[in-house]
Amino acid sequence: MPVTFPAQEVKRRGMSVMNESLANGPVWVISNNTPKYVVMFADEFKRMRHEAFVSECLQSDAEYRAGLAKRVTVEELMKEFDE
Repeated sequence: MPVTFPAQEVKRRGMSVMNESLANGPVWVISNNTPKYVVMFADEFKRMRHEAFVSECLQSDAEYRAGLAKRVTVEELMKEFDE
């Protein structure tokens, strides 16, 4: 279960309300009973972005090897769009 804080609590107490909770992972900020924001350490965000990038590259490579994609030049692609 993710750690959550109401937006009003963050407004009242500032980021200090989250400092301890961030040690356990991302913190969700709730506004109008709806999750609106996720707060996390920058290093964790960078790690997640890197993992997503690597995963997307591996997926693209697998699709290419399976014949689901083809290699074309920009000119060839533009010609296909024009047709």
